[in-house]
Amino acid sequence: MRLDDYIEDLEPDEEAERRRLAKEKSYAITDHLETVERRFDDALSGDSLVGSSAPSIFVGRSTYPDVPVGLLSPVGDEGNAADYVTDGEWYRKEYGIDDVLQRRTGLLNSSKRANVDAPSVASRLSPSVHDVWEGFVGVQREVAIADRPVDLEIGLDGKPDLNLDVGADVATPRGPRATARDAELRENPHVPRQVEKTLEDDDWQAQGAMTYLYRRGFDVYEINSILSAGALGQAENRRLVPTRWSITAVDDAVGEYLRGRIRNERSVDEVQVWLNEYVGNRYWVILAPGTWEFELVEMKAPGSVWNPSPGGNIWMGSASEGYEGRSSYVKETAGAYYASRLGVLEHLESIGRQAKCLVLREVSDEYYAPVGVWQVRESVRNAFEGEYGTAETFHEAIATVSERLPVSLERLRRKSELAAGLQSNLAAFATRTD
Repeated sequence: MRLDDYIEDLEPDEEAERRRLAKEKSYAITDHLETVERRFDDALSGDSLVGSSAPSIFVGRSTYPDVPVGLLSPVGDEGNAADYVTDGEWYRKEYGIDDVLQRRTGLLNSSKRANVDAPSVASRLSPSVHDVWEGFVGVQREVAIADRPVDLEIGLDGKPDLNLDVGADVATPRGPRATARDAELRENPHVPRQVEKTLEDDDWQAQGAMTYLYRRGFDVYEINSILSAGALGQAENRRLVPTRWSITAVDDAVGEYLRGRIRNERSVDEVQVWLNEYVGNRYWVILAPGTWEFELVEMKAPGSVWNPSPGGNIWMGSASEGYEGRSSYVKETAGAYYASRLGVLEHLESIGRQAKCLVLREVSDEYYAPVGVWQVRESVRNAFEGEYGTAETFHEAIATVSERLPVSLERLRRKSELAAGLQSNLAAFATRTD
């Protein structure tokens, strides 16, 4: 479908509808927190949380290398524990911001402090992390490597703190927190055979183990939990990894594996423009013939979560890489870069092609609270469903799409290396049809 027709087919009143929705932001989360507090009062038996079911874990960054390590368990809804796990199902179920916040605030984070290299900061004689299968850190690891929620009992020191931590654009928001005294398994967790294999091989480097699990059908969500618990890599190098870091590390490692898979493939043979929208974010994905290049440009509207001043300007950030990839960590767009790159590389690997790619992310003021970088990953992954528009040249595609962006083409070119390079690309201009 020609790009002009593709854009014309978009809902004509969609911009007005988005503005209307932005003005009707739901704050039902406040009422939900009161319900959560009542659930905690009912679920606590003295200073213990009995009959809990933990679907996931959390490792913090504060005071690294002595970090908070936590078990995340739903309170009062143990039968639906799997629904509290952050993964692509949330996108497929079309969860909105409130849906995500309600699930995250329904998870109690019972945590203790531990050294990333040893389970106890008090004893330098403690075994290293890769040998620990007992105590709180051991229980946390059992939860991380299991393929389903694990029943356990958690001893708490004091009542939970019900303040909501909205987190960052990488990690999902976190709900109530409590200091854990201990934790005990109430069942034997089921661990997939492939995970057992990575655990048993003490000489397997972390990146190789991650790509092995990915090739065996494990999604990045499962892999980053296993990595975070210090259960991947060569034995002497295994350590607890803060959740925020592990999310980006897995996206990067799997992305590098996929980039290697496509580097000798043929190029796509036409300029394609794909579009997807989710929770107040719009993603334009432009693919064009050529060897692998990638760039993410983010545009964050005034009043959105990372540009909160309603009277300010559109905030812009960007990062890019060429055929050989990157040699340094992306700072300006951080985890969103690796998550969006993963979605593009998965698509290209699935069709056996390579391309140069520009992803344009528009963050509207409808995105009033961060839900985590998973929404970037799933939005780009699912952008390749359905139809797409075509253009004669990459330059034409960018010029046409820019008419729908909240910034001018000139400002985009000042921020985007790909767009700026196209401006002086005589070959692109020579083949352009007016």
